[in-house]
Amino acid sequence: MNEAQSAQPRYALWELALYALKLGSVGFGGPVALVGYMYRDLVERRRWISEADYKEGLTLAQLMPGPLAAQLAMYLGYVHYRVRGATIVGVAFVLPSFWMVVALGWLYVRYGGLAWMQAVFYGVGAAVIGIIAISAYKLTRKNIGRDPLLWGIYLVGAAITALTASESVWVFVLGGLLVWLLRAPPGWLKGTGSAASLGALAFPSSHMDWTLLSQILGFFAKAGAFVFGSGLAIVPFLYGGVVTEHHWLNERQFVDAVAVAMITPGPVVITVGFIGYLIAGLPGSIAAAGGTFLPCYLFTIIPAPYFKKHGKRPGIVAFVDGATAAAVGTIAGSVVVLGRRSLIDLPTLLTALASIGILLRFRKLPEPVVVASAAALGLLLFPVVRHP
Repeated sequence: MNEAQSAQPRYALWELALYALKLGSVGFGGPVALVGYMYRDLVERRRWISEADYKEGLTLAQLMPGPLAAQLAMYLGYVHYRVRGATIVGVAFVLPSFWMVVALGWLYVRYGGLAWMQAVFYGVGAAVIGIIAISAYKLTRKNIGRDPLLWGIYLVGAAITALTASESVWVFVLGGLLVWLLRAPPGWLKGTGSAASLGALAFPSSHMDWTLLSQILGFFAKAGAFVFGSGLAIVPFLYGGVVTEHHWLNERQFVDAVAVAMITPGPVVITVGFIGYLIAGLPGSIAAAGGTFLPCYLFTIIPAPYFKKHGKRPGIVAFVDGATAAAVGTIAGSVVVLGRRSLIDLPTLLTALASIGILLRFRKLPEPVVVASAAALGLLLFPVVRHP
């Protein structure tokens, strides 16, 4: 799609918002899978979003702190409908899973825990690995191609993620800088022009415990503003604050909160809504979710105009290519990280392989069908195979 086509949206904002609402309601698999769904549905199938706009959005979401999938959804809303689009699409994407975890939080508090979650996650976690692996493969094939330089950056990003079990923003930045300097070097490196272009990379109730709510809001805003990575990458930070520092939850409750995030659709980081509910009910959920998502919203809409205005410059295109290669590499590496956590025995390994085979064979089969089948399988198998 050329620039003129990109300027004329082929869809109404309400259509994109409805898509985001649906993805937030039935999109399983965590950030990697959700990013893959957006590419498949909005770039490949519907052609609402251009390849270039998607890559810019993915790079921006990787470079800025906060949840990857939510930031990408906001950016895609911004592409044609600016701040209004980013706001409406972001809310539509997050709201369904938020209310789901609030409902689960209510059930958890009322009935004293959700013991069946371990069994469900036993099967769902394995199927999700298969879904993520397919998404990573498609993104790799589309964005890396046969480019040796991008392959090198990709492999480094994958290796660092797999070995450290975390994402580093410096991988994306250095990947982008390397391709920029090698393929579209600024004039000052050639002895002409000004170093000023280097600055282009700088992006710019009366019954409520208000003290507790302010603490929740402040802590989760810090999590959203200073934790790079997505999905499970935020878990260690949350654990340190929620369990160790503030003692809001015990370890069992925290593990259950992570399980809730993995068995519900939408962004994995929505577990903050469940955690907030356990701490302070519905007001706690709102404070935790608001604190987490507000920074990522601002980190999306503030630099977005720069990306839209200057994103076609050779230097920016080169930087985006390098950063995207690193980002896709970390996504591939995360398959290894999540696989180590979810594929714990032969049944889970076979479930993951079966999920890959089924989705490759039946390409139009909705992923939620696979997830639901895996959940039922987990309920059957977990009581038999679980370790004492």
